[in-house]
Amino acid sequence: MSVNRIMGIETEYGVTVPGHPTMNAMVTSSHIVSAYAHLSGLDQGLHARWDYDRESPLRDARGFDQSRADADPSQLTDDHELGLENIILTNGARLYVDHAHPEYSSPEVTNPRDAALWDKAGEMVMHQAALFAPKFDGAQIKLYKNNVDNKGASYGTHENYLMARQTPFTNIVRLLTPFFVTRQIFTGSGRLGQGQEGAVKKFQISQRADYFEAEVGLETTLKRPIINTRDEPHADPEKYRRLHVIVGDANMSEKATMLKMGTTSLVLALIESGFEDFGLFDIANPVAAMSKVSYDTTMNKVITMTNGSSMRAVEIQYSYLETIRSHLYSHTDPDNQTVEILDLWQETLDSLNDQSGEHKVAARYIDWIAKYQLMQGYRDRDGLEWDNPRLGVIDLQYSDIDPDRGIAIKLMRRGSIDTIFSADQIEVATRDAPQDTRAYFRGECVRRYPQNVAAASWDSIVFDTGGDTLLRIPTLEPRRGNKASIQGLLDQSESAADLLNSLRSHD
Repeated sequence: MSVNRIMGIETEYGVTVPGHPTMNAMVTSSHIVSAYAHLSGLDQGLHARWDYDRESPLRDARGFDQSRADADPSQLTDDHELGLENIILTNGARLYVDHAHPEYSSPEVTNPRDAALWDKAGEMVMHQAALFAPKFDGAQIKLYKNNVDNKGASYGTHENYLMARQTPFTNIVRLLTPFFVTRQIFTGSGRLGQGQEGAVKKFQISQRADYFEAEVGLETTLKRPIINTRDEPHADPEKYRRLHVIVGDANMSEKATMLKMGTTSLVLALIESGFEDFGLFDIANPVAAMSKVSYDTTMNKVITMTNGSSMRAVEIQYSYLETIRSHLYSHTDPDNQTVEILDLWQETLDSLNDQSGEHKVAARYIDWIAKYQLMQGYRDRDGLEWDNPRLGVIDLQYSDIDPDRGIAIKLMRRGSIDTIFSADQIEVATRDAPQDTRAYFRGECVRRYPQNVAAASWDSIVFDTGGDTLLRIPTLEPRRGNKASIQGLLDQSESAADLLNSLRSHD
């Protein structure tokens, strides 16, 4: 049992142009993607399109396909017209316009530390794009790594985890639902406003909690479910399923992102091990509990369990941690990163369980606590009520990715919020793909053969070498195509044709 598995993060960024409130968001988002394509030189090649032929967004893990006629347009992510601007980066990521937002989908990684690094690289990519994008009457496009516009709309930060196909989906639902309901206490990014439109001016833990209206479902923008059932593995469908997680907040904190990805991966490992003692965790009304947990900044309110008992969110998280520890250490010696996540999980829960309310340890890396304590400091100093507009500005500016304005970034530079990575590490990750997954092959093909990569998806690359037909190279195994296995062939191949010939000879 380990934190290691194929994983990644998709982040839709909030976008606006100061002084231009009616600016079309899709057009503005297109400017962001186009600007980065030009800045990075990716508009000089064939301008590889995204290979929508490989997508199946309406396939449901419960064993059926939803009809396109019944689907909301936002679910049709394989629609070429909805794709708009769409580029594949040399680091293996995807940068594109997802309806009204620019989205950065990180490359596949094998562990939570790398997930946090390439997610952070996405912030740098977006900021560079915003700097290079056109200005409107002198106003620069502003990007926010948040999840709400406080006008009723929410946009996602989706996590993806590859799992063993044979794992029963009902077991996934039973064990993950209580975990997702309660993990907000360390994954939440904090929000001033309760209700979907934020009409009640009170602070809450999570930006996403108010937007979930079902326990299980295929939708991602309407009637959002706690457990999303999209069955689109982007890998060998006989071996894998991809768990598409839509309940998470966008974290500015690198350590919070790593903790979020690591703890979730461990719960998935517990499920894959065959664990079925669901009664330890079952919550009576998970949908209602989402907001209840989010509104409780004291973390002292109890949640009713199906067995009639009551537990606090932190107590439920302790139960997950203790169960995983007992199963983990009875079967194997954990690797170093698994130990790191377990220790951080313990440290975080101990801090959150501090009845003094100070949470000194967690305040250094849990976004909602850092934001809440900053706002509370202004309230105490200046006697502000929660509906004071100054606090609303702080709420938004916390997620501003501009280093000159973003509060979270300033707190990191000041040393008030812990960081994991150096600026140099993050900058390298904007250019280079992870070395241990197929993202390396994808990114290097885009870098080395820009005139010949006609299209790509997560599980294939399509080459155009000037003949009558295009050639698709499947990449169904996420750990194949890594640097160790493919760099030699790439270095020997001056052209895409050379590479394709070499690949044929190795089949």
